[in-house]
Amino acid sequence: MSINRVPLLRPMRARDIDEEHRAATPLELFFDLVFVVAIAAGARELHHGLAEGHLDAVLGFTMVFLATWWAWMNFTWFASAYDCDDVVYRVLTFLIMTGSLGVAAGVHDMFVDGQSTILVGGYCLMRLAMVALWLRAAAGHPERRRTCLTYAAGITLVQAYWVARLLVSGEEAVVATFFLGMALELLVPWVAERNGRTPFHPHHIAERYGLFTIIVLGEVILSIVIALEGAFRHPTGDLVMLVLGALLVVLSMWWLYFKRDHADLFHSSRQRVIFLIGYGHLFVFASVAAAGAALAAAVDVVTHHAHASPQFAGLALGVPVAAYCVVLAGMHAADDGSALTMVPAALTGLVVLVVPLLGLSMGLTVLLVGLALAAAVVQHVLSVPGDLPDATA
Repeated sequence: MSINRVPLLRPMRARDIDEEHRAATPLELFFDLVFVVAIAAGARELHHGLAEGHLDAVLGFTMVFLATWWAWMNFTWFASAYDCDDVVYRVLTFLIMTGSLGVAAGVHDMFVDGQSTILVGGYCLMRLAMVALWLRAAAGHPERRRTCLTYAAGITLVQAYWVARLLVSGEEAVVATFFLGMALELLVPWVAERNGRTPFHPHHIAERYGLFTIIVLGEVILSIVIALEGAFRHPTGDLVMLVLGALLVVLSMWWLYFKRDHADLFHSSRQRVIFLIGYGHLFVFASVAAAGAALAAAVDVVTHHAHASPQFAGLALGVPVAAYCVVLAGMHAADDGSALTMVPAALTGLVVLVVPLLGLSMGLTVLLVGLALAAAVVQHVLSVPGDLPDATA
């Protein structure tokens, strides 16, 4: 019997960026699963806001999603560089996961008035655990000690800002100081990496991003399940069309994302492309989660549990779907160096934005959005040369 013995402490040295068979670990998969709880909490609040026709829910969702995504991405790239899988590393990772639950618990308060003590507490716990990890990396990787220490110092200072921000009141001030805080968070890597870039494994990073995309797509699946329950209990033509359209949306989103090997993009010799792919996924993840919330609101419209109009709910779906298509194509175009890559995505985005304006029923609107995405998949399949190597061979 094989027993996996985990040492209490081992040196946190840089991982080999050319390491073969580097894959996501069970801890990383668990990490993603816990983090998606915070995303689900934000999507739930967005769903309720959209169902009532309240656009201000988009701002609350944006704020929650930014904080969650940033903490997830920071750990993901760190782990690609320095995962040493000892007891201390696992415990610090558990602290980050625990902090994400605090973020999830504070989502409602954040939507109500833009402030939440428990959310800030959970977020600071996540980030300060990252400080401990960066200090360990500084000790184990002398060549990048200055980079790691800059990360640790920068993150600590920004957490002090978040705590002080709890004293701020007034809607405009709360929103402005939030985005200032996020700008400071984004500034930390820019300053730190100027001292020397931390290593990362392109295939490992690509897999981590792909797995997180799949987990966020689960939010869309949940909306479909809710619609299916209603279709079986009180079947109507509109609800059936909504279910079919929602299925086409989620299946097409999956296909469009995995139509390309993103590891090649992270392998790019151009740092600008890596930056666009890494940060551009913010809009991919957020668009998927927002589409799930919009579909849930569409179900409420069809079942007469919402005050929003079919046109409003349709646009709430069309906007994130269009953003998803355009952002994905934009990342690919940045690597290809050709704007032609954007053309099919731009046309698909235009269609899904126009359909909700036609004044159709909710179910038919969702079905047509789904068909537009399915058409984009068909276009991709037909446009790919037939002599490409078989990936299964």
